[in-house]
Amino acid sequence: MMMLRSALLGALALGLAAPTLAQDEASGITPDILPLRERVEVIDDIIEERLDTIIPQIMREEGVDMWLLMAREYFEEPVIDTMLDARSMAARRRTILIFFDPGDGQPIERMTVSRYGLAGLFEPAWDPDVEPNQWQAVADIITARDPQRLAINYSDLTAFGDGMTLSQYRSMMAALPDDYEDRIVSGETLAVRWLETRTPSEIELYPTVVQIAHAIMARAFSREVITPGETTADDVVWWYRDEVDRLGLVPWFQPSVAIQREGADGFLRGDEIIQPGDLLWTDFGITYLRLNTDTQQLAYVLREGETEAPAGLRQGLANTNQVQDILVRNYAVGRSGNEALRLTREQAIAEGLDPSVYTHPIGTHGHGAGPAIGFWDNQEADPRGAMPIKANTAWAIELTSYAPVPEWGGQVVDFRSEKNAIFDGETVRYIDGRQTELILIPSGD
Repeated sequence: MMMLRSALLGALALGLAAPTLAQDEASGITPDILPLRERVEVIDDIIEERLDTIIPQIMREEGVDMWLLMAREYFEEPVIDTMLDARSMAARRRTILIFFDPGDGQPIERMTVSRYGLAGLFEPAWDPDVEPNQWQAVADIITARDPQRLAINYSDLTAFGDGMTLSQYRSMMAALPDDYEDRIVSGETLAVRWLETRTPSEIELYPTVVQIAHAIMARAFSREVITPGETTADDVVWWYRDEVDRLGLVPWFQPSVAIQREGADGFLRGDEIIQPGDLLWTDFGITYLRLNTDTQQLAYVLREGETEAPAGLRQGLANTNQVQDILVRNYAVGRSGNEALRLTREQAIAEGLDPSVYTHPIGTHGHGAGPAIGFWDNQEADPRGAMPIKANTAWAIELTSYAPVPEWGGQVVDFRSEKNAIFDGETVRYIDGRQTELILIPSGD
């Protein structure tokens, strides 16, 4: 991992060091972004680290001796998509990957049955000049190794574990001896564990990714972008899109900007003009070095003569911070997302709060693989929250609390927050701090 370590150390030398737990978000100075050639080196080293460490662990813990994945060009498989090197980018024609554990502590075989190499991460295992039929080549590899439990990705619960298509399954089984059908098992758990687990290098790198996102958000909610009385919510949304494009980054969803205003119902969006006295909310995420961010912020537009937000708005954010504190205390290895949700809600309500929790894993995908902890439209147990929480996972601590604001005539306001964090198996730590004070946007010149 020397190339990765060198790139990381070079980035840290440019001022991207990870913050302490108490540090709040970035000031608006965007950290340096690596050129594409250096990004490729970092991505490929991370994939190699992941393949070397995560694959043996999850296959052996799940008792699977062969895992087979298939993807077709323009019809990607979500797991294969995260295993391809940065130059391959996507499946070519049909890309087939096979992992085999020979047992007795021997290294896991990593094979690719396709026409194209994959940067040395997988051993080429098909010569079309010798065996023109790709399916027969797959069958030959399987029968030569004779696995007892052959995992393929099918799942009723999660798209991350449902990448095997019916046509590919039929073609594969037609080439295999009949007795292998009884050895087929779901690779759902392997897929989820592969995607949700963060390696030490990814954990070391993640603060850089989140700092970039926070810096862009800090500029979006400032007088650089917003002129009260002139700028609309959509103006800020499209500033985000233009700025992300200018920086050579990718948004993984359309940014959101909305306004809560005294006397107005709900969230105001679109062509609504931002005014003094407004509470602003934004939801923004980027993909960089194949890691995703998903972060929300709140800002207050000062009225003439004000130097801080009304006390009721400040208390509302404090309430949300309190719900966050309760939630992260309820993380435990092996505890389901549903149980973490139940405990958090019970404790928050007992403390006089009005919470809604909809926290999710994050990493190679923005809404990542793993157990959900609530949904904005379902605060009860859900099948998608039944999986156990694992160590070395990344999370978007996403939730809200509702509170009446005295200065707004008792109007109930929604204090949404979303901060990215790492759970190491014992504690949850925010990757780049969390918001504990409202951002203040002056109205005057």
